[in-house]
Amino acid sequence: MKNIPESYQDLLLNEKKAIVYLATLMQDGSPQVTPVWFNVEGDYILINSASGRVKDKNMRTRPQVALVIADPANPYRYLQIRGQVVEFTTEGAEEHIDTLNLKYHGTPQYPAHNPAQPRIIYKILPTKVQGMG
Repeated sequence: MKNIPESYQDLLLNEKKAIVYLATLMQDGSPQVTPVWFNVEGDYILINSASGRVKDKNMRTRPQVALVIADPANPYRYLQIRGQVVEFTTEGAEEHIDTLNLKYHGTPQYPAHNPAQPRIIYKILPTKVQGMG
């Protein structure tokens, strides 16, 4: 990703298995934070969630988000990112959660597919990035 400092690019690699802590805004303006799996596509961070969850509702109505990606080997080394959800789609979302399951668990199929709760991919454009540690 072009706006991530070179010295922090390793946090985006599949081998690192870093988790992103996603902060969204509740209707009353208070923050809500959730650890989530992620990967990158070009200059975007992609996350995946089930329809109807709190973060889903928040990102649909208030697309401003903040993210922290901490180094699993050193939690004091991290990327702090502010950004905007620029797109969300169900297209390819079931396959995407399988891809993320492979990254984080090493198995090719996410075990909790639920047709009653379709998956959604959120495309996040980082607008401000700061590396620490």
